[in-house]
Amino acid sequence: MLNLAIAISKKQNFVITGSDNEISEPARIRLEKNGLLPDKSGWFPEQIHKGLSAVIIGKDVTKDNPELVRAKELKLKTFSFPEYFFLQTRSKTRIVVGGSYGKTTTTAMILFVLKKLKIDADYLINSGIEGYGNNVKLSYESRIAVFEGDENMTSPIDSLPEFHQYKPHIAVLTGIVKGDTNKYPSFENYVEQFRKFTELMEVQGRLIYFDGDENLNEIATKLRRDIVPFAYNTPKFEIKDGITYLISRYGKIPLKISGENNLQNIDAARMACRQIGVTDEQFYSVIPEFTGIFNQL
Repeated sequence: MLNLAIAISKKQNFVITGSDNEISEPARIRLEKNGLLPDKSGWFPEQIHKGLSAVIIGKDVTKDNPELVRAKELKLKTFSFPEYFFLQTRSKTRIVVGGSYGKTTTTAMILFVLKKLKIDADYLINSGIEGYGNNVKLSYESRIAVFEGDENMTSPIDSLPEFHQYKPHIAVLTGIVKGDTNKYPSFENYVEQFRKFTELMEVQGRLIYFDGDENLNEIATKLRRDIVPFAYNTPKFEIKDGITYLISRYGKIPLKISGENNLQNIDAARMACRQIGVTDEQFYSVIPEFTGIFNQL
């Protein structure tokens, strides 16, 4: 919510106010720096009025929140974080990366390549990436939006998974594994959310999926007829003197990262970038500079 508030505040003609029952560091510093720090912590329903264009609620807001109650009384437009992010990017080509693992790295790779090639893009990421001061960017100019699609519930008052809100033109699914799926009644139900995600794609969407995952293989065989699937796996590589080299038709490409999962992420990112006009040659020319993400193995 902090990152979204900062991103919206940077757009012309938007005035942002916010509240929370507790504001701790470093959020307090960032809010103050951007002129968004409330005078005091707490909920103040008197600040909710008919002059507001929209009320955006965070994932921890409950039905009895006094500000939300007041917004409902006034019949104001209320949005969850993912709903509003979709609203801000509905005219753009949306790339959404989902999966139980690897989605942060794959999203970062796509954004890294676009930035190096000077292709402007809005974005939503869940972890800090070097060179990006904010985890959210929204602009009038960019025609592309890249989302990290989280499968967690939107909020206590909206049980829809976050990534169901995004309706991608280009979707990447990295894999589905049994892990922290306690928010779902069963693993089968968890897998079902990924199938529904593909059903919510825009017409003539492109699905890029890891074909080493049996659940994704099954999903890919039952897509809508207008969706085009593209499978990826581990690209050819070799390791020499501790350096991983990606073997491509353009020769051996030295990387600053290693591991089969990262190589798979590279191939997924390459295929996603290809859908928006980035050639393989362009992609391979810049991906060797990618060094990974802080705090991500």
